[in-house]
Parts: sequence; C-alpha cells; structure tokens
Amino acid sequence: MSSQQQKIIVIGAGASGIACATKLLEYGFQNVLVVEAEQRIGGRIHTIPFGDNVIDLGAQWCHGEQDNIVYELASKHDLLETTGPVYENYQCVRSNREVVPEHVANRLKAIVNDSLVTRQLELRNCSGSLGSYLSNKFYEMLRRPEYADIDERIAKEFFENYQKFENSVEASDTLDQVSGRGYLEYWECEGDILLNWKDTGFVELLRVLLRAPSFPELPQLGSLDERVLFGRRVTQIQWNRNDSRVEVLFSNGDSCLADHVVVTVSLGVLKEQHWRLFEPKLPVEKQRAIEGLAFGTVNKIFVEFPQPFWPEDWTGFTMLWREEDLQDIRDTERAWLEDVFGFYRVSYQPNVLAGWIINANGRHMETLPEDEVLAGCTYLFRRFLHWQIPEPIGFRTSAWYSNENFRGSYSYRSMETEQMGTGAHDLAQPLTVVTPTPRTVTPPQETTELPLLQTRCDKPIVLFAGEASSPHYYSTVHGAVEAGWREAKRLADFYGLPRAVKKSQL
Repeated sequence: MSSQQQKIIVIGAGASGIACATKLLEYGFQNVLVVEAEQRIGGRIHTIPFGDNVIDLGAQWCHGEQDNIVYELASKHDLLETTGPVYENYQCVRSNREVVPEHVANRLKAIVNDSLVTRQLELRNCSGSLGSYLSNKFYEMLRRPEYADIDERIAKEFFENYQKFENSVEASDTLDQVSGRGYLEYWECEGDILLNWKDTGFVELLRVLLRAPSFPELPQLGSLDERVLFGRRVTQIQWNRNDSRVEVLFSNGDSCLADHVVVTVSLGVLKEQHWRLFEPKLPVEKQRAIEGLAFGTVNKIFVEFPQPFWPEDWTGFTMLWREEDLQDIRDTERAWLEDVFGFYRVSYQPNVLAGWIINANGRHMETLPEDEVLAGCTYLFRRFLHWQIPEPIGFRTSAWYSNENFRGSYSYRSMETEQMGTGAHDLAQPLTVVTPTPRTVTPPQETTELPLLQTRCDKPIVLFAGEASSPHYYSTVHGAVEAGWREAKRLADFYGLPRAVKKSQL
C-alpha cells in the first residue's frame, strides 16, 4: 500500500495535532483526518476578543528565539515583539498598601534571579525538590551581611510570593513537588523569553501552520470542513486488532478504522482516561510514564477598566500578604484569593490587567460564579492599591482544569517522575505491531529512488505527541509543534519517505 492510501487519524486539533497533520500532508500523505472534541482548533492555544483587542486564555508568549521552531515560523512574517520588562519591573505591594521600596525590592529580586545561574551546576547533584533548594538558597543569601538591613518579614513575604510565581512557571501546586534534577531537563531557548504576538494573539501561529503557502498543490487543513471533525470526543482506541488497524470509537456512537492514530491530547486527559481509553490497556511502561509525569493548572484573570487608573510607567504589582492580614480571608469564602499572586499590564490592551492564580485555589476559582470571582479581584485591588479603583467593565478567566478535554494547563517533572524513573521518552514511544508480509512503498514522484522493499518491521499504529512528550521543551508550544512533527516524520520514515514533498517556506 502506498503512503497516500494509508488512513491516519490525528486526535486533537491543538498545536501538536495541527503541526502533525500539516506535516503529514507535506510528506505526501493524503488520507489524513483530525478529530477534535472542542468546537474550535487550537487546544491550549485559545485567543478570544476582549477589550480593545484580543487576549490569550492559554499559551501567550513565544519563549525564546534560538532553536525555537515557533520563533522561526513567526519571525518570517514579523509576528513577534518583545513584551518588555513587565514581569521584572513590577511593584511589590504589601497587604497594608505599603509599597516595598524599589531598592529593597530589586535586591530581593536579584537574590532569586542570581540563583538561576548556580542552579545549572548545583541542581545536578540535588536529591531533593526544587522548593527545598530555592528556600535554602534564598535564606542562605539573606543571612549575608549586605542584606542585614532588609526587614525579615518583608523578605519572607517576598519569597512566599516568588514561590507562587515560580509555581505558575512550573504548573505545580508547590515547589516541593518539583524535582530539583528534573528541573534541568527543561532547556530554555536563548533570547527574549516573553515575545508577544502584537495585536493578533497566539492563534496567529495556527494560521501560519494552516496556511502553508508553499504547498498550493497539496490539500491543506485550511479547508477545516473537509479534514477536521469538531465536537468528536474519542471514547476508546482499540489498537490490537487482527488486521493491524486501529478502531477509534466516538461518544456519538460512530467509529472509524485507521492504519495509524496519532494521540495529541493533553497529559491531563491521559491521566484521567488512559485506563478506559485504550483497549487493550497500555503497556506498563506507557502507564508509568502517564502516571509519573506531572500535569498542573495555572489560570489567568483578565480585568478591563473604563480607563487606566495607574501611572503610564507602571507595569503591575505582586501581592505580599502580611501574616496578620491573611487571617481576614483564610477560612472564609475568599480564601482562594491568597493564591492570586499578581496583576500585570497586557500588551495592546491599555485598560486591562492580567492576574495569575495557581494550585488548588486556581482550580477552585473555576467552580465559582463569575460575579463572585470579579468581586474577589476588586477586593484585592482596593486592599493593596492606594488609588481610587473604578468598577471593572470587562472580565474573563481561564478554566483549564474543569474542562474535561484538558484537565489542566501543562506538564512538569515532579519528584514522583524522578522516583518512578520515567520520562518523556517513554510517553513518546509508539504502540507497534509486527508486519510479517512484504510490502512495496512508492516514494513521492519528485524523487528518483527505487521502490523500497521491507519484509518485516514494527509498524507504529498508535503514536503519541503533545508538549508532555517533548524531552526538553515540555510545557511549551514549540515543544508541542516539534512533537507533532516528530510523529509525522516517524510515519514518513516507516513508509520510506526521505523528506517532505518540498521544503516548507512557512
């Protein structure tokens, strides 16, 4: 059978699924179908209209430039620009409205930022959590004579807030969950790590992937009605059939046979559903990877005001709770507000502030009525800031955990990941069957190579992509895109396709 005859189903129309499907088309595969449980493409890329422009409820920035495929794709079209020092020059404000003096705040920021360099060396030999490492490092530095003038209470409040910020980076509930050594598995791309998408939002990357202007002769995913089935939740993947094909069952009772299935759903969905999603159940190594890799929740809160109430050069603030003031909200209906750690300016949104919330309180927020969440945020503004705060005119939050198609935000390497000895490699390994009969593979017409004859090989029938399967770029869109391309190449290699039909000029 030629590669053009093979039916390939891609489950999920997020960044990884779209990247995989478009790359399969570039390789010359024709029978490609994408099934998506939501009524939109994008997955954890979700750009919506709001305020004067758009906001990103999910992925927001291109993190880095060097060796970042998202940057390479976007920079060809001049789609990115720097966000600037918004997340560096923020004010530290205590719960009694006291603004921590800039020279004190900058020295505290320097302590946590300077440890970034030493982490690379010291964490290699760390047997504990990232939380214990950072805590020891911070208070060890604070004991030095040059920091003796800093109020210990303010330093403690700052570090409590910083840990919440770092949890938002990792998607962990606490930094004690994050593996110290595992933290080093993530490779940070050099260059600006907070590149925004100007006035278009992250959805622009999907347009770039779908547009594929250098392949006008190929059927493109731009015709979504032909290649993407929306609102199709997969209930079971039967992968051990006698005919070496895979049957995919849907919640509406339909089913579909395929030669290959590429699973790009989130790790959160796999954690919740893998035991009933696959028939027969997954191999033990795959189950251990799904259960051992960690997946957490980070949510955003966007608040629009009729006009800015802040100075033009103000970038935002983080909330430093005094212990005595926390008693005002703990054990009350507003206890969840403790884990809203800051609000920041938003590019191309002059009247909007974006807040961040983590862990169980972030998940709890998703269950609350919108007016209750807005009232809580307004309380925070008026509690911490000394300006006159107007009534908001617009409000929107993300809700990644309560959505059964995601069950969270992104993955990280936990202490459990380390203890179980598993990783992205195990998650990325495909399910295979042995094909014992000879088969002839016809390369694309552009090549002059002879047909390839294989008499016996492992056929990848269920493949796995998504950001969690990336060994070093997990939690990012560029990791998701690369993972989708990786699995498309795996199928191309199986059928002896040496390269894409043409080099992409996206």
